[in-house]
Amino acid sequence: MSVVRQFLFGASLLARGLGLILRSPKLLGLGLLPAVITGILYGAALIALIDFLPQLSRGVTWFADDWSGGWRDLTRVLGGAGLLGVSALLGILTFTAVTLLIGDPFYERISELVEDRFGGVPGEVEVGFWRSLGRSLVDSLRLIGLSILIGIPLFLLGFLPLVGQTVIPVIGALIGGWLLAVELTGVPFQRRGKRLADRRIALRANRPLALGFGVAVFCCFLIPLGAVLLMPAAVTGATLLARTALGQPLAEVGTRVEAPGQPGR
Repeated sequence: MSVVRQFLFGASLLARGLGLILRSPKLLGLGLLPAVITGILYGAALIALIDFLPQLSRGVTWFADDWSGGWRDLTRVLGGAGLLGVSALLGILTFTAVTLLIGDPFYERISELVEDRFGGVPGEVEVGFWRSLGRSLVDSLRLIGLSILIGIPLFLLGFLPLVGQTVIPVIGALIGGWLLAVELTGVPFQRRGKRLADRRIALRANRPLALGFGVAVFCCFLIPLGAVLLMPAAVTGATLLARTALGQPLAEVGTRVEAPGQPGR
């Protein structure tokens, strides 16, 4: 497969995950509850951010207080746009991490049911609830820390005219998509006894595929209520991504579906 086709196939995994969710009310119900809880919390945080955005924008552009009116106002607009952009990036990544933590048993069950539809996991590793929760917490904190480190320079680059409003958002979507792909595949990789480092290695070997899926999730999560409504589909699609990255079949039991690099049998 070409890089473009791999990217598009990765994006299609989210749509396929959505199809599986919509065909199974049980999976949909399991996945929506944690996302709704997190969505309420983040909705309140977003309202507060918008309310305080003018003050925050003035705070981060303190150096422009003595500038002439036009330049000062432009700098503050750019500062506000940068704050919103970084907040969106951090919000999506932390939303996913918090939702996965709150709904760990729910998403574990969703992933397990999806795996069973595709032939299961040979040599599955049983991980206890508390151990799984602890691993998820540590991995999520590491990824959130990384996203914060990346978000700071992206915020500063957002002040660049034109580039800050065109190129930087694209870079942010690619970085955010990659981190989402790594984060969402945690459950299926844990089931195989693999940790965060193993995830990164497997996804790097299939980078266009992982980016296609992650960027599709990132863009959908930018839509109002998108993160809440599509979280079950994202978890399902991430399970399919993990199977593909590890060279396992993507054919439901009794059907014939080809995966990238896997000839039909």
